Amino acid sequence: MAHPLLAGAPGETHLLLGNEAIVRGAVEAGIQFVSCYPGTPSSEVPDTFFRLSPEGTYTFEYSVNEKVALEVGGGATLAGALTLVTMKHVGVNVAADPLLTLTYVGSPGGFVLLSADDPGCHSSQNEQDNRIYARIAGMPCLEPATAQETKDMTRAALGMSRALGAPVLLRTTTRVNHLRGPVMLNEPTVLPKPAGFQKNPSRFVPIPAFARPMHLRLLETLDKARELAETSPYNVVSGAGKVGVIASGISRAYLADALLEADLAGTVKVLDLGFSHPLPEKLITNFMDGLTTLLILEELEPVVETEIRALAQRLGLSLTILGKTPGPLPRYGEYDVALVAGALRQALGLTAPAAAACACGNDPVVPLPNRPPNLCAGCPHRAAYVAVRKVFGDTAVYSSDIGCYTLGILPPLKAADFLLCMGSSVSAGCGVSKASGQTVVGFIGDSTFFHSGITGLVNAVFNQHDILLVILDNRTTAMTGHQPNPGVDKTTLGDNPSMVPIEPVVRGLGIDQIRKVNPLNQKATLKAIEELKALSGVRVLIAEEPCPLFARRAYGVKRTQVAYVAADCAEAAKDGTCGDCLNTLACPAFYLEDGKMAIDPILCAGCMLCLQVCKNIKARKGGA
Repeated sequence: MAHPLLAGAPGETHLLLGNEAIVRGAVEAGIQFVSCYPGTPSSEVPDTFFRLSPEGTYTFEYSVNEKVALEVGGGATLAGALTLVTMKHVGVNVAADPLLTLTYVGSPGGFVLLSADDPGCHSSQNEQDNRIYARIAGMPCLEPATAQETKDMTRAALGMSRALGAPVLLRTTTRVNHLRGPVMLNEPTVLPKPAGFQKNPSRFVPIPAFARPMHLRLLETLDKARELAETSPYNVVSGAGKVGVIASGISRAYLADALLEADLAGTVKVLDLGFSHPLPEKLITNFMDGLTTLLILEELEPVVETEIRALAQRLGLSLTILGKTPGPLPRYGEYDVALVAGALRQALGLTAPAAAACACGNDPVVPLPNRPPNLCAGCPHRAAYVAVRKVFGDTAVYSSDIGCYTLGILPPLKAADFLLCMGSSVSAGCGVSKASGQTVVGFIGDSTFFHSGITGLVNAVFNQHDILLVILDNRTTAMTGHQPNPGVDKTTLGDNPSMVPIEPVVRGLGIDQIRKVNPLNQKATLKAIEELKALSGVRVLIAEEPCPLFARRAYGVKRTQVAYVAADCAEAAKDGTCGDCLNTLACPAFYLEDGKMAIDPILCAGCMLCLQVCKNIKARKGGA
């Protein structure tokens, strides 16, 4: 039976993840082409498309990076295909070059870019606000706040893009991507087969003579989009009063809860701004009429606030506008109901409610214990880090990258000294080495290597840099959910017939100082690292061993043994024979019980790295 996201009947209601609702919305729009680079919080969107692709009528691909994903998607829409490209917010930085030209060229088949932003940096190196890209590129922007809206806006965005012949930005945030809610399904649209690319150089080749009129056409398209925003069903006015609130994105959901909890629903004038760019100036002008105070709710940057303040100044309005410039609202992190309720009280001139009495009496709240980030039990990255640090210790500078292996930042591994972006371990590491003469060891994962590490390695060869690059090849894109990359031999759907092996790629760049090891074999790994340490120039260590979680899913690998502490470590410590494996490996399966080291047989992955570090640890049979 076909999956409900593909075959669900109109009128049915399903409880969907926000990201699943995006998939259904695209299916209802008649989606024909999907490309992506996986990144949290967007990952479940392409993963769902991938999982359903054997049943679907669309073409799907995991691209090697976001720029390629956007270029492939751009080509598909130029050929007439209704196209969706998905990525997380920082991925749009990688894709920005083709994106800002595609808006000039246009999208005949329809093109929506999903940018999944991450306020609060839950899984990201920054919390940039990609609504700004909508302004830079000249793209209509829709911001859902519920699962139902996420499905409906995806469909609407794709339809709008096809009608306008222009790309549209669907901007979500972590809370929207990962919420669950009821979603009523509609009838899917069946589109004709893409007509193919229609040659017209003056429209599709942005040399300067053609780019200038392209820009004018883009501005005309934005005017048409503004008229759509003025009457959009996603821009809704409700309530009445002298105090008004304009809210966009997930802030609309927080506002609804705050009004409900304070019993203020209907007593405050509210504009839910779901279609936020181009700004519906007529609608907002009418909304502000008669207001004395306006509160603007939006996470991160004061994008809408700045535009509305400019509009109010242009109209000569004297109402008080509250938001971020100045407060009471921050320009960082996520909002929540309590924060919105506080801002709402300030706008209404109400005092803060008395603090609720604690049901637990006068006892102070006991804080939860900290849970530092850590690599999984059995992760081969831990083995690679232990070996590298045994050879280099604190004398080397460790250049890190984006992926699971960034979790090696904390003691005792201490294998991440700086990080800029995807692929920067190579390039930035070379910069440190060249500028300072310090010994640099860079770490990069297999997916990140294909994403943007190859170009940095080419640069290192060309400019004769001195760096040891450790490619941590765990045979999958582990951090974002085990998606395939060009270097994998298996995926969750079966064998990969088009595998691109890493070692020949590295050799093809002109590098011959290469060693390949299984990092769980510490003796061989230490020998390889010592050999590479004695050399200079560009050197590469390929540490290849599957992620144990992925190995179970894709390779059917089963645990056959577990580790246990055979000797009394406390007694061993007294006579100086203890290897202090707990403080060397920090494996999550290790724990202390009455001051003695122990290993949880349930958590132990059976990698047996600890046996090579401590003679007081042994192995015994144990299935999984």
